[in-house]
Amino acid sequence: MSGLFAGERAVVVGFGASGRAASSVLAGEGARVRVSEAKTASGLRAGGERAEDALPNEPLERIEILTGGHRAEHLDGATLVVTSPGVPESAPILMEARRRRLPIWSELEVGARLCRVPVVAVTGTNGKTTTVELIAEMMRSSGLRARACGNVGYPFSVAATETFDALAVEASSFQLRFTTTLAPRVSVLLNLAPDHLDWHGSYRSYAAAKARIFANQRGDDVHVGNADDTQAARVSATAPCMRRWFSSGPPDAGQVGIVDGSIVARVDGEHHLGVPAVAGRGFLSDAAAAAAAALAFGTPLQAVSSALSTARPLPHRGMVVARIGRVRFVDDSKATNPHAALAAMDGMTAVVLIAGGLSKGVDLSPLAAAAPSLAGVVGIGEAAPELMTLFEGLVPVETAASMPDAVRRAFRMAPADGTILLAPACASQDMFRDYRQRGECFADAALALVRGAGSAAGTDDRRRLHA
Repeated sequence: MSGLFAGERAVVVGFGASGRAASSVLAGEGARVRVSEAKTASGLRAGGERAEDALPNEPLERIEILTGGHRAEHLDGATLVVTSPGVPESAPILMEARRRRLPIWSELEVGARLCRVPVVAVTGTNGKTTTVELIAEMMRSSGLRARACGNVGYPFSVAATETFDALAVEASSFQLRFTTTLAPRVSVLLNLAPDHLDWHGSYRSYAAAKARIFANQRGDDVHVGNADDTQAARVSATAPCMRRWFSSGPPDAGQVGIVDGSIVARVDGEHHLGVPAVAGRGFLSDAAAAAAAALAFGTPLQAVSSALSTARPLPHRGMVVARIGRVRFVDDSKATNPHAALAAMDGMTAVVLIAGGLSKGVDLSPLAAAAPSLAGVVGIGEAAPELMTLFEGLVPVETAASMPDAVRRAFRMAPADGTILLAPACASQDMFRDYRQRGECFADAALALVRGAGSAAGTDDRRRLHA
């Protein structure tokens, strides 16, 4: 069978979304694929992850799935290993692959080797998906066939085999760690704060993985950095190509920034690109980054402006999901680290924060800086005791056993014009499948309160619900 990977014997470690995509693409490009999966065969079937379900159009005779744990013998005969984001680089099977001197790739690297169109790649601790979706919309507004892909949910390796003019790629630190040939036309580092330290082992390793986004850029390639983020700017300054910058304030010459809520580019003159439909500070910063990247890519000003005017927030990133009187319920479940949670609270007052979950080895103490803006904190999940200790004596703090319990407690604590904010600063997998399910449970619980308030016609909603 012909194809770019003909003759390769690839072992794909992990059969989640990334592993399924890599298996499909590798097999389609001529490789023989062996999947090493930690789940049992029955566990895979329970999740709908059988090869015949996940890879319906691929030559299944070229894919072997071994379940029940990653074992050294799974690597026998392999010429390369493709690892999934859920498998830390310290995993024994990857250490064994290194001992055997096998190349270790991510699914992102598979896509990089296949891609034949220009790429804008985005990484950072927070804001990646919003920025990538904005860039893709700006590309489409200019008439290009473009797609947002990568960690945004549509695998880069799959998009690389399809017919597009350009791709906007969200690149996580897990995926970047195992890339060697990714060479974007434009790269972006949005921000940098401690995250995923349980996977990377140290902040230094995490930052080094992020820096791989521009490792292969040269000459007229462009890297876009954040002029306001000291740690990210220090990394961006090492990019071996042209550099441009964005800011969350008024831009200097050559930058894109924000003036009175409007995105302004001071690139080849001064251009007011308009006020995005979403006014949150985090969204505005992401919009400035997207505009800087799109302009560096060569997107016309009018296309950038048009995309900004129609942009809407993505689910679980600061959406108001319910109201009772003047109390808002805001879902920012995607705020999975302290940096993101603090950004979610930026500019807010009278907030009751629902936070907690898996801290991923990250220090949660920076959250204490938000205390002046808080009316209370409700802790959930494994990190709840840490949050109790952190906020005790600063603001009222309680713990909850479930999301509905957390929402009820938060509503009792909220001032009459307050905001109940789900910004967990932690991962979700101790209580939920993922951040999406966590956000949906929050919205469902908030709407249940709304329905309860609505059924109490002629009564004081708060008094009835506080009973």
